[in-house]
Amino acid sequence: MVLYMIGLGLCDERDITVRGLEAVKKCDKVYLESYTSVLLVPKDRLEALYGREVIALDREACESDAKVDSMLDEASEGEVAFLVVGDVFGATTHSDLQLRAARRGIEVSVIHNSTVMTAVGACGLQLYRFGECVSIVFFTDTWRPDSFYDKIKANRSLGLHTLCLLDIRVKEPDMEALCRGKTGVYEPPRFMNVNTAIEELLEVEEKRGEGVYDASTMAVGLARVGCGARQQIVAGAMGELLKVD
Repeated sequence: MVLYMIGLGLCDERDITVRGLEAVKKCDKVYLESYTSVLLVPKDRLEALYGREVIALDREACESDAKVDSMLDEASEGEVAFLVVGDVFGATTHSDLQLRAARRGIEVSVIHNSTVMTAVGACGLQLYRFGECVSIVFFTDTWRPDSFYDKIKANRSLGLHTLCLLDIRVKEPDMEALCRGKTGVYEPPRFMNVNTAIEELLEVEEKRGEGVYDASTMAVGLARVGCGARQQIVAGAMGELLKVD
């Protein structure tokens, strides 16, 4: 009766650790959290390696008390794996799951893996010079949050770098459809790129006007970190990175 919380690493099915793979292979059920981050390979690649069906959990499932309770019920009677892209504790959702399992007296075994929070060091910046990280979300016509600006300002005042985590939107409800009373309709998946993030950062600077950064400020864009030849790291002024694919 164990809930295994297993980090998958950053790139593909081969990034799981040996200990993590051993745990998966002996589990009765295997779940994959698929909304806070995504692997760069389809789920069937994981299933082929594990020899197990992998059940994907979207945001609705991970935030559903009924679904989480059902998964914990299974863990109280057998062995269940909860797979997370990157490291297990890259999102507060996963900490909450561990606490809920502990309250029910279910043994939790955590198997860590690589995470962008440390892999960002591949760009050459020293990890101990990073301050609080921020998330950059897709702006909409009616929602353009700028709380990240104050955190970047605080970091720069201390001479610290800021890691900006870019938005992914997978199986997000279509709000127009909801307004028409239609449920189960979702937006197409979207993954923010560095260009969009910089556009939003500069827009907020123009609005706030506190001189925290501008188009000449140096930045580093990273994509597909940990994926060998597919990894891309580009440094330059923010204005220059706007033009880099």
